[in-house]
Amino acid sequence: MARLLRTLVVSSLLGLAAASVASNDFYARDTSTLTGDSKCTTYMCVAAVVNGSTVQYTLSGTGKMTPGWMAMGFGSYMANAKMVIMWSNSDGSVTLSQRTAPGEQMPTLDASPPFLATLSESLSTASGDQSFVYTIPSDGNTKPPLIFAFGATNPGSSAKDATLIFHKDYGQFSLDLTKSLSASAATSVTAAPVASKSASSQSSSSSGSSTSSADTGGATDGIPLTPYQRLIVAHAIFCVIGFALLLPSGVLVARYLRTSTPAWYTGHWIAQFGIAGPVILIGVILGFKAAGSSGSSVLDNHKKTGIIIFALYLLQCFLGAFIHFVKAKNAARRPPQNYLHAILGLVVILLGMYQIRTGYHTEWPAYTGLASVPSGLNILWVIWCFALPLLYALGLALYLREQYRQEAASRLNRLQKHNTYDMSTADLRDGPNQYYE
Repeated sequence: MARLLRTLVVSSLLGLAAASVASNDFYARDTSTLTGDSKCTTYMCVAAVVNGSTVQYTLSGTGKMTPGWMAMGFGSYMANAKMVIMWSNSDGSVTLSQRTAPGEQMPTLDASPPFLATLSESLSTASGDQSFVYTIPSDGNTKPPLIFAFGATNPGSSAKDATLIFHKDYGQFSLDLTKSLSASAATSVTAAPVASKSASSQSSSSSGSSTSSADTGGATDGIPLTPYQRLIVAHAIFCVIGFALLLPSGVLVARYLRTSTPAWYTGHWIAQFGIAGPVILIGVILGFKAAGSSGSSVLDNHKKTGIIIFALYLLQCFLGAFIHFVKAKNAARRPPQNYLHAILGLVVILLGMYQIRTGYHTEWPAYTGLASVPSGLNILWVIWCFALPLLYALGLALYLREQYRQEAASRLNRLQKHNTYDMSTADLRDGPNQYYE
């Protein structure tokens, strides 16, 4: 049902835009030569039709939420993008405001925009789902990188410099303005008002195929990733490898091998620090680089949590080194820092798994404007979230009692040695298994 609704939305937008351009074209341009494209996000759609030296853009709501304001910008991210922001007014008019911003902050009026956006009042609808149409001169770019934003709160003023309440949704997308719009597609959907999209969703599936030129697959289909988006992907790959694979591997090596071989510690620190350290550091650097390239100055929950996790990871590495190199000579029981090290390690992995989820589920669509990742990735995440604690619990059940027995024997042996000779000359890490780690 949701896909059928999106199909009808895009078909209506492209058909209405193409038909209106054709009917108003001074040179009576044949609709068969019109080109354009469209993309829909959760709350709004953007359609473009090229008409000679101009491009007509239509911003329309999807019916899921009444638009407060809708905007699109020319560029890969918000910083310095040239934006066109539109909203309806109580008197039935529509305001078009051209703005820009140095980063992620409320954009202000652009004193000297590189192009003049002209509102098409006769084609715009200020009621229902709302549809705003404007025209700009074509710059020849047939695949422009674009951003969008959807606000749920109307500015409450027709002034072009009215204050905007923070957007409900935003992201990136791209359009292919070389796609052909057939004459039949342009005329077959003009009878379906854009404002009645939600009602049209109950029509038969055949109506969803009324146009083949509309891209209804969401904001991801057929769009090559921008350098900014590739940075995000690289950041995700390195952090997933570090926090979801290497750190759990190091924990499981310690849990399963520490009672059988002294080599467990070597495998543990290599996985946790020797390999995971550089991988995680690269992932963090890529995350900061991606945030910087977007002009973002806002620390959302994902970024804040990431900084906290990285700080806890560094603390965990320091604590592990302290436990290994600094030992009490006459300790009669397991030191508290050993328990803290174990608990902190599990917390870092737990937060890392949570962070991975917010990254692909929330940050990716929000900061790129692309569709959500395939559901199979979420299924894999859920399976891994169940598998890790089960594997760890199994290791506890099989080896924890033996670990405590060996540690107690090791401490007793050291105390006996202390009573026999000067402990200042003793190797406090002697013994075949180094159980005291």
